[in-house]
Amino acid sequence: MPGSIQEKAHAEHDDTVNYELGEKNDGVDRHLQVQIPEVLQGLSPEQIAEIDKKATWKLDVLLMPVLVALYILNYLDRQNISSAKLANIVPDLNMTSTDYATAVAVLFAGYVSLQVPSNMVASKISWPGVYICVMCGVWGVISACTGAVHNFAGLAVCRTFLGFAEAAFFPGAIYLLSTFYEKKKMALRSAILYTGSQIGNAFGGLFALAILELDGKAGLEGWRWLFIIEGALTVLLAAIFATFIPNTPSSVRWLTAEEKAQLQYRLEVDRSSKDATDEVSVWEAFKMAVRDPKTWLLCSVLQCNYIAASVTNFFPIVVSGLGFSRTITLAITAPPYILCCIAITINGWHSDKKQERTLHIICPFIITIIANVIAISTTATAPRYVAMMLLPGSFYSASIVILSWISSAMTGPHVKRAIVYAMINALCNTPNIWTSYLYSNAPRYVLAFGVDLAASVGVVICAAATYLYLRNQNRKMDRGEPLGKSGPTQLQIESGFRYQL
Repeated sequence: MPGSIQEKAHAEHDDTVNYELGEKNDGVDRHLQVQIPEVLQGLSPEQIAEIDKKATWKLDVLLMPVLVALYILNYLDRQNISSAKLANIVPDLNMTSTDYATAVAVLFAGYVSLQVPSNMVASKISWPGVYICVMCGVWGVISACTGAVHNFAGLAVCRTFLGFAEAAFFPGAIYLLSTFYEKKKMALRSAILYTGSQIGNAFGGLFALAILELDGKAGLEGWRWLFIIEGALTVLLAAIFATFIPNTPSSVRWLTAEEKAQLQYRLEVDRSSKDATDEVSVWEAFKMAVRDPKTWLLCSVLQCNYIAASVTNFFPIVVSGLGFSRTITLAITAPPYILCCIAITINGWHSDKKQERTLHIICPFIITIIANVIAISTTATAPRYVAMMLLPGSFYSASIVILSWISSAMTGPHVKRAIVYAMINALCNTPNIWTSYLYSNAPRYVLAFGVDLAASVGVVICAAATYLYLRNQNRKMDRGEPLGKSGPTQLQIESGFRYQL
């Protein structure tokens, strides 16, 4: 009996491989059976564990900082319109409050429309990491061009095209992570990725505050400098990251042949099957994604989650309702997101450690419900700010677990998983279009917080429903009952595949 977790896992892998390599005349399709790579054959469990540890460390160093930095830029370029409003972009462009809400909303119209096509492309090319960096550079150019607009129409056009370009990033980044990390590592990595958006939210206002001091320089308003500088920074960093971002396990730089083989092998063992992306057309994968009940169950959970999280699009504006100056308002938006970074990392780590998803979604949302009740009940400074402190950390702690749950629940080829990620993320971002019109009755925002509260309750209900469905699927596998085309293959079931709960 192996004495460590790594040794036990290696022993189980060997048992799986030895079984699958055996000849069986049972009618089960075994052409995707997992086989240990030649370079790893004959190595001891201790050696395999050491190779895996080094490969994971190198991958973490190469990939995670890049994705986090790109996500920071993603949020800076998307959310800087809130800081621009505090810097008088509305009167400068002769806009109404409805015009401003529309300028916020149209980004998400573009954002949701191209996510599925973008991830279809990412899943079929050999350099998805570079593709993400290229699209990052494109949205940087568009963001910089926003600094040159002179009316509402120009702002709306720039925001729409910004949404088109940004559509490639988040679903593409989550898909990229799923091609390198097993499901037991996904929640923590998703949490680390999400810290990028929270760092952007936390310090975006402070960064904007510094840039807005350029107001009047070269005859340009401060909000124009905001778009220009943040857009230029995005283009520069995207170009640098494109030179070394990992694309596939077999092509990661600075890894040995054994480390590359282990990255690929552990994914195959984790999914109890080799990948069949090359055997499936994009259209076939799309139909597989649409017909899978798990797609819609998980979509319902994340949809309610994102409705509850829509307050982040107006966070500086909501906080400004506390009555502070522009400088203090932008400064006090930072602490809630700093707390959020800590909360999502702890929740993601603990979810991976316990290999449990449902309670790591429901428990944070109990806090979200409480925070919304506080926010809707009073405009007093202290309790309202306490609610603002609790909201991001609670609903985003659940978001990263939901995203990792999608990875572990989706059976089938990589291209199907890529489409599911994009489809769910696109549909779940549609609330950002219509929720922008809820924040009109300042400073109470009763309608907005009421909708957020209802959506928070919806998360708890939908997560429980998903748990019950997947538990029933596991019980069917235990009883040997067929699960249909949306379930794991017989080969995967024989290898011990079960859904995470």
